[in-house]
Amino acid sequence: MTADTSTATDHLKRLTTALPELDLSRVTNWGVRLAQLGGEGRRLLVAGNGGSAAQAQHLTAELVGRFETERQPMSALSLHAETSSVTAISNDYGYEQVFARQVRAHARPGDIVLLMSGSGRSTNLLRAAEAAREAGAATWALTGPAPNPLAELVDEAVAVTARAVSTVQECHLVAIHLMCAAMDAAVAARDDSATNAAAAMPSTSLPTTAPSAASGKPVGGLRPTAARGDRTHVVVVGDAFLDRDHLGRVERVASDEPALVVTGGTTHVRPGGAALAAVLSARQGPVTLVTALGRDAAADQLRALLDDAGVEVVDLGLDGSTAVKTRIRAAGRTVVMLDEHDVCPPVGRLAETALDDARRVLNRAGAVLVSDYGRGVAAHPDLRAVLTEAARLSPLVWDPHPRGAAPVSHTAVVTPNSREARFVGSFEGGDTLSDDIEAARAVAREWGPVQVALTRHEHGAVLLADADLPPLVVPTTVAAGVTADPCGAGDFFAGHLATMMARGQLPSEAVASAVEAASAYVAAGGPRSLDLPPEDDPPLPGLPGAGPVAGAQGPVELAAAVRARGGTVVAAGGCFDLLHAGHVRLLEQARRLGDCLIVCMNGDDSLTRLKGPARPIVPAAQRALVLEALSSVDAVLVFDEDTPEEAIRALRPSIWVKGGDYAGMDIPEDKLVGSLGGRTVVVPFVAGWSTSSLIESARTR
Repeated sequence: MTADTSTATDHLKRLTTALPELDLSRVTNWGVRLAQLGGEGRRLLVAGNGGSAAQAQHLTAELVGRFETERQPMSALSLHAETSSVTAISNDYGYEQVFARQVRAHARPGDIVLLMSGSGRSTNLLRAAEAAREAGAATWALTGPAPNPLAELVDEAVAVTARAVSTVQECHLVAIHLMCAAMDAAVAARDDSATNAAAAMPSTSLPTTAPSAASGKPVGGLRPTAARGDRTHVVVVGDAFLDRDHLGRVERVASDEPALVVTGGTTHVRPGGAALAAVLSARQGPVTLVTALGRDAAADQLRALLDDAGVEVVDLGLDGSTAVKTRIRAAGRTVVMLDEHDVCPPVGRLAETALDDARRVLNRAGAVLVSDYGRGVAAHPDLRAVLTEAARLSPLVWDPHPRGAAPVSHTAVVTPNSREARFVGSFEGGDTLSDDIEAARAVAREWGPVQVALTRHEHGAVLLADADLPPLVVPTTVAAGVTADPCGAGDFFAGHLATMMARGQLPSEAVASAVEAASAYVAAGGPRSLDLPPEDDPPLPGLPGAGPVAGAQGPVELAAAVRARGGTVVAAGGCFDLLHAGHVRLLEQARRLGDCLIVCMNGDDSLTRLKGPARPIVPAAQRALVLEALSSVDAVLVFDEDTPEEAIRALRPSIWVKGGDYAGMDIPEDKLVGSLGGRTVVVPFVAGWSTSSLIESARTR
């Protein structure tokens, strides 16, 4: 035997040894889910380096074109093939961000990101997986031998047990063809089912979608899904009860014991729990509520209220009374709350029929909100299986309860408040922003991988997309000193978040929008706003508590003074060469996070080295003067170094703020700020504003 033949034989032996160990079940399942993905108008994004890049392009070519049988083309992109984007991103952000940046641009909740790597250790693929999770997309990986970092990071992985990278890549090619074959078979089964069902119906009443998909019945051993319906349709799942608010007045204390006496007043009845979340969400689009109701007068009253609000109901049935809660309120405060049914009766009296209905609406939802009040609906095992299935198809938001169930797999975002987060993660700490961030990290560790949108009552929200990166902090817009009924604010926040994600927004965008919407809801009187049409909602209040506090102090002295009295020092950095709306919004949000805001601004020499000889446009003294004129800015510290590190050391800020364009990225100042006892956070980014683009636009004109 010649040397060449021996080499070839060894190569084939490695391949024939590795192929039988390929996870055929998972690969086939991926093909079936690709068929579902294409039928729903979703997209597959694929990335890899070197030979894996070629494999990625091979797969997308088969999907956009065809494999063996004729079918509709599927949306699939190979991220390395966009050469101008690849070179621009590599040049501006570094090669480790080359795929992550594209994932953030293209991926939407419900899409799939497939990452291919012989080693499973490529940094740019790891960053892409993190970006996909932030976007609410599912993540798959084809890798070499496990364990490896990529296989551990994604939702699902197929690892090839071969030492040679060439063998791994050859097995990946086989896996690609198996996926395509399974997809073709699933599409054919779905199309045949739709054709047969249509032929069996009278010609005057042909359905617009396949009846098999609408009913959720298996076809040919596969679970088909019809083309998605209204993408704004939100399905709320959870415990519903009837809320009664008695509004009276307190003018005296009881003579025989120290108790307030509530006299007079009126009683208002409204939906509560998940039913309130559904009614609030219905102000923005169509909503279906999956819940469990008893057979009593309270359930009848609740159904009537939901019907008036335009909310459809799928009733799982409750073997007991519908819960009723009563709040006795006076002078804008709750004096006492009565829970008439604290013991949770069993759920599922109508489960067999109702679960089919629940599966149908959940699989066609634009987004799903689980509003768990700890009374059994979210813990129902059969319903949880349906929710897990739905979470693969649409973004699922889980609003938890201390007595409730853990989120199902593939949940996109959980929305605990500060108290609930401490209960879930067993975190013990104070109520500062730093404490809330650590509580969110504890929730992510307990329930991950999942994004955590922790609501901070009147202080806004924190979105933790990655436990190892700085969070996005969104301050509230409720003015300081405003007292209003906050009942339902968490439900409103979670419902708005789910609605925005159904419309294709990233979690970071949706959280920022939800904070503003919840602020307006509270400012309008909380549950009282249910009596107002949406167009009568009052405008959002302006910037609270801002204004220069520096006086004659310099920025370093101001920071020391605020810190000495126990206040929070907030700092932000930038060039601010041409002040624009994006800068103003960033600084307003930063100011809401503490007791003073100090801006660290690049001096003229520093800006020239950073941006080139044509900059600055505006000298440092004038830039500082304009910044100090803003009500949100308390002082400006000009630095001439290339980075703001010395300025940060001098100020020792409790919070260092960056714009949302840094979300999901390592922030250079983060380690230094942390070493000084501070915290780096990101605030929402205002798209469409850039100093460089403004300058270029002016030159063009």
